[in-house]
Amino acid sequence: MKLLTQANKKALPPLYANENEKDPHAIVKFFTPDSYWTWYAMEFDGVDTFFGLVHGHEFELGYFSLAELQSLRGKMGLPVERDRWFSATPISKLKGKA
Repeated sequence: MKLLTQANKKALPPLYANENEKDPHAIVKFFTPDSYWTWYAMEFDGVDTFFGLVHGHEFELGYFSLAELQSLRGKMGLPVERDRWFSATPISKLKGKA
C-alpha cells in the first residue's frame, strides 16, 4: 500500500497553515499494525515533512517525515500503514481516545 496518495497530498494543508486554528483537523492517519504508535498528519510540506499529532508513549505535536515512516518497522517487522478508512478528525477528539 502506498503511504501517501496524490489525494492525501491535495487534502493536507501546507506547513504552518493551522497555526491560528484552536482545534485543527488530522487529515491522514498512519500506524504500526504490530505496535501502538500512530501518527496523525495535519500539515505537509508537499515533499517529505509532516506536522501533526504523534501517539507513542504519550500524545505530542511535532514534525515527522515520510521517509522515516517508510523505513520504520514494528516489533514483528511490519511496515507502517495508512488507515484508508480514517476521515478528517479534530485533534481534541483524537486525544480523548487514548
